[in-house]
Amino acid sequence: MSKPSKNPAAKFRRPLLTGLAVALALSFALPSQARETVRIGYQKSSTLITLLKTQGTLEKTLGQNNIDVSWHEFSSGLPLLEALNVGNVDISADVADTVPIFAQAAQAKLTYFAQEAPSPSAQAIVVRKDSPLQQLSDLKGKKVAVTKAAGSHYLLIAALKQAGLQFSDIEPAYLSPADGRAAFENNKVDAWVTWEPFLTSAQRQLPTRTLADGAGLASYKRYYLTSTPYAKAHPEVLKLVYEQLHKTGEWVKTHPAEAAKILSPLWGNLDVATVETANNHRSYQVQPVKGDQLGEQQKIADAFFAAGLLPQAVDAKDVEIWKP
Repeated sequence: MSKPSKNPAAKFRRPLLTGLAVALALSFALPSQARETVRIGYQKSSTLITLLKTQGTLEKTLGQNNIDVSWHEFSSGLPLLEALNVGNVDISADVADTVPIFAQAAQAKLTYFAQEAPSPSAQAIVVRKDSPLQQLSDLKGKKVAVTKAAGSHYLLIAALKQAGLQFSDIEPAYLSPADGRAAFENNKVDAWVTWEPFLTSAQRQLPTRTLADGAGLASYKRYYLTSTPYAKAHPEVLKLVYEQLHKTGEWVKTHPAEAAKILSPLWGNLDVATVETANNHRSYQVQPVKGDQLGEQQKIADAFFAAGLLPQAVDAKDVEIWKP
């Protein structure tokens, strides 16, 4: 006959430990709710996305829905949309209205999911204060610095047309904003077409004169895009990002000084007053994109095609639009 255990609890401990082991094994076997990652492409000039990134707002909002965020910085809009098209990023921060047109011409499968209301005064054609150029028609035969495919590029084409000139009547110098500023300062070009915050920075630091801004020429909308496959698969992510963009746009307008202080070091330590003035020229009013409001996009497409800058004509409405 076996001897009774000296520890009466022992006979209960073995089944308990066995049960725990089985539960632990099952916890590893059962699939947990997988986390996803949304990859966001942006530029230094992507104001609203930059603020969301700096303040960690998207990480908090999306994290509650098991979505992580990874950030990918680009030097300009065209490489950003190219990365979007080939699947290297999922969402693009704002790009100038011209950039999606070039992407469409390249057969990119992109979807509009938000826009900022027009900001025509956020870009301009400037000359030095002592320049003999007094009106747009004086640009004939002159060398003009402009960033290729940027919103300012269309502004230049529209301004020349208003003055009765063709794009071929000038000598374009395709330069980045930084290089355009250097060429302008050193008298290497006769005029410079640029946008905010580069515009206000030049106006405050250099003796300049404005030949024309976008008023009556180019409304200058900023568009947010995503890849079409991502838009179809993750509408809930777009909804959350859209909501935060809208809130941040309103916050910039109601807290201009605070926003400028945050952006100043991120924009090459531009002084706060310059940043605040530059932001005053932007609407930051985030809205849904509607197909019947793409009329100016068609004008942009037609203007670039007529100037020989697009390989083929583009139907601006032949694009997917996500609706919030």
